[in-house]
Amino acid sequence: MKCQHCDRQAVFHITELETGEVREVHLCEEHARTYLNQSEAAGEPPLGKPGGLATPLGVGQTAEELSVLDQKTCDMCGISFFEFRNQGRLGCPHDYVAFEKELEPLIANIHGATEHVGRRPQQAAAIVMPQEGTEGLTRVIGLRLEMKEAIACEDYEKAKENRDLIREIEETWLGPAVAPPPPEATP
Repeated sequence: MKCQHCDRQAVFHITELETGEVREVHLCEEHARTYLNQSEAAGEPPLGKPGGLATPLGVGQTAEELSVLDQKTCDMCGISFFEFRNQGRLGCPHDYVAFEKELEPLIANIHGATEHVGRRPQQAAAIVMPQEGTEGLTRVIGLRLEMKEAIACEDYEKAKENRDLIREIEETWLGPAVAPPPPEATP
């Protein structure tokens, strides 16, 4: 959908309720900032504040605050918060830790809660992660990155050490890997 004021992609879809009348506004990021700043100057409750509309990704923030937030990146995969907002996808599991403050209101708005309360699939229930949980997963991601860098630098000893550490961590989570059966000889 295009912005109502220009030909760019609309990324903000605002629904206003005024005297029983519903009005939808579709705006690009630039026009949304202008629109929101005009609403605040007119004395209306700013979006995202009590009395205004709920806005999970900081729609009511100033341009400076948004630009600082957009520059925030994940230490593991390098994805920026700007890339996440544009793509709608995170780069790695560590992003939930790196962008926790920004993602929590969004997740709460979408799911109604920030913790899983339903049933788990049977396969996932069989896998019991150690207490370290996210920290262990973050360590595996870091080790994989280091292993790739070591291979690129042709430091195969360091790559082998990282591979062995990754296997050791995965075995504590999933149990020892089962070797495939040997291929049958054909006469």
